Amino acid sequence: MRRITTFLITAVAATTAWFLSAGPALAYPPTPPSASTAASQLASLTVKAEGSTSGYSRDLFPHWIIQSGTCDTREQVLKRDGTGVTVDSSCHPTAGKWYSVYDSVWVTDSSSVDIDHIVPLAEAWKSGANAWTTARRQQFANDLTIAQLIAVSASSNRSKGDSDPSEWKPTNTSVHCVYAREWIWVKYTYGLSLQSAEKTALTQMLGTC
Repeated sequence: MRRITTFLITAVAATTAWFLSAGPALAYPPTPPSASTAASQLASLTVKAEGSTSGYSRDLFPHWIIQSGTCDTREQVLKRDGTGVTVDSSCHPTAGKWYSVYDSVWVTDSSSVDIDHIVPLAEAWKSGANAWTTARRQQFANDLTIAQLIAVSASSNRSKGDSDPSEWKPTNTSVHCVYAREWIWVKYTYGLSLQSAEKTALTQMLGTC
């Protein structure tokens, strides 16, 4: 009986390990705060009507800056978020694959991978970044210390555009919880405001956690 029990435990463990290893790579942005902490952060954010894009330009958020050696921010995220990534002397990926959590697809060509700003630059501009210094906007556009940058499929990123969660959510509903926590974390860290519909959408997404 003991042998049978030991065999079953070993078999279950092996099967579990297989499923875990067969799943997508999870080398993604820094883990955001818990749902309860995110809810507290969300409650502290200023809610007001969204500003305009008057005067906005992506050039006002300098990116991608050099992060290490010859690697700029985009290349650093490609290395961080990918599986089996190799790069040349210029830090350009020569091999690898990337799992896009927004739409649950694997991408094997780095040119088809976009680095998404969780909180888009134009959204930040309308939420308070219009009053920032260029240095602050550069920090925001290249921040690897929080969950602001992620490698996703170009098609999903372009579908999102500059939309906030009241206008766009990942088609992969299983990531709505973490997406909301990431969005809130970024806005909380940078003291950005949000509009009422955006807050409602984020609250609903936290409800899936």
